[in-house]
Amino acid sequence: MLTPMMAAYILRPPKNEQREPRWLTIYTGWAAWCLKHRITTTLAAIVFFFGSFALVPLLATGFIPPDDLSQTQVYLALQPGSTFKETFAAAEQARRIVEQNPNVKMVYTAIGGGAAGSDPFAPRGASEVRKATLTINMTPRKERGGVRKQTVERQLREALAALPGVQVKVGLGGSSEKYVLVLASENGSLLTEHARLVERELRTLPGIGAITSTASLVRPELVVRPDFGRAADLGVTSAAIADVLRIATAGDYDQSIAKLNLAQRQVPIIVKLPPEARQDSSLLERMTVPGKNGPVMIGTVATLTISGGPAEIDRYDRLRNINFEIELNQQPLGEVEKQALALPSLAKLPPGILQTTVGDAEAMGELFSSFGLAMLTGVLCIYVVLVLLFKDFVQPLTILAALVLSVPGAFLALFVTQTALSMPSMIGLIMLMGIATKNSILLIDYVILARRGVDGKPGLDRWHALLDACRKRARPIVMTTIAMGAGMLPIAIGLGTDPSFRAPMAIVVIGGLITSTFLSLLVIPVVFTYVDDAIHFIRNLRPGKRNTI
Repeated sequence: MLTPMMAAYILRPPKNEQREPRWLTIYTGWAAWCLKHRITTTLAAIVFFFGSFALVPLLATGFIPPDDLSQTQVYLALQPGSTFKETFAAAEQARRIVEQNPNVKMVYTAIGGGAAGSDPFAPRGASEVRKATLTINMTPRKERGGVRKQTVERQLREALAALPGVQVKVGLGGSSEKYVLVLASENGSLLTEHARLVERELRTLPGIGAITSTASLVRPELVVRPDFGRAADLGVTSAAIADVLRIATAGDYDQSIAKLNLAQRQVPIIVKLPPEARQDSSLLERMTVPGKNGPVMIGTVATLTISGGPAEIDRYDRLRNINFEIELNQQPLGEVEKQALALPSLAKLPPGILQTTVGDAEAMGELFSSFGLAMLTGVLCIYVVLVLLFKDFVQPLTILAALVLSVPGAFLALFVTQTALSMPSMIGLIMLMGIATKNSILLIDYVILARRGVDGKPGLDRWHALLDACRKRARPIVMTTIAMGAGMLPIAIGLGTDPSFRAPMAIVVIGGLITSTFLSLLVIPVVFTYVDDAIHFIRNLRPGKRNTI
């Protein structure tokens, strides 16, 4: 409503005759040549279409592009059984190394906290003093001189490799920062043995960051082997043995712990043996448990040993599994996954071991498999709207040809800019469908009106109607394309706030608009003639129907 009102008040008839722009004269000559050489034009469009699709295998694939914000984390994990003092020393050494980076502004260190540094939506485990997290605030993106966050993380990763006996992970663990590979089996020993081989081969992949495996987490533990016959004779239950040893080594359950009531909070009072006593199996054996004839020493009814075992046992579909977390280090997720699955240990798995992916790699596979359905749904919706507008089932196919001409430009733009084919890129392709059809609608609608005639004037023949439409609709088509491209150009080149997610969308739309506009102005008139010939051919087969335009 606003545009007609502004046109009524602002537009004035030109006082002098305006000359036709030179570029418009050149374009009209090209359009006439394409209409005279329809087969050549069609073959050139087909070659361009399939040639651009040949670039798709060369494109990197990913799920969500890595962000370029000013915060990251360094996650430290010492070997199981490490003390708070050892963790504190390692965290201080890591902090001093991190602060030497010129792009680091502030470091906040936290020791313990369970699953610190992992996925914030993952369930939290028990706090362990062997873990520490360094939260790092970097200088703003504009002050880094073009240095991306991932480059800083790679520098920190290389510098922290000097820490002895410490497992280091750099990054917030978000999208496109890691690739998670899972091996699952019912045979725990076979799974552990094959996981060591897989881990060795994964470390040969070029360009990746740290590799962490849950198979390497082994911590000391107290192993209790009860003598059930002797325990039954003395009236000692296995639950009583477990309760006594649990309270002595780890403390009681939270709901059973005594608490000191203060003014504003409660302080839990945990009673357990000192660390030296908890590691002395002979001392633990002299502890007593209740029996039917009085207290009985644990050593009488059970054998205690200090051994080692897995720190955690994960399961996938009820199968015991081992997870490998691979830091991508600015590598495309799809490329790392392709290289990893091509390793001999993963290409030929032993019987009884299954391989699967979780996290971003799993979501990326689901995205690519369902994207075709989304595109098809969008095209059908556009076709239904065009049928309602033109009251015709055939001519809208001419307009939809613009979609075929826009997708190659999107792939070409991704290839030239070395941008990965990811979820934002696919969102851009869906956006492009609605924008690209605009050019064809302007062109075809004017051709139909010119052939019918307006205000009592006779209609033009097909040739002159097409050329007249090209001449009069070229300027609005080019103008809207330039306006759209200019509006998205700052996002595509990375100006302003972090453009990591929006830049691929802008690149796809700009590339698709350029090819769609250029080819639509030349190829769509040719497609219109083919569709029009098909309509006349079908109508000539039915002489009883009146041939109308």
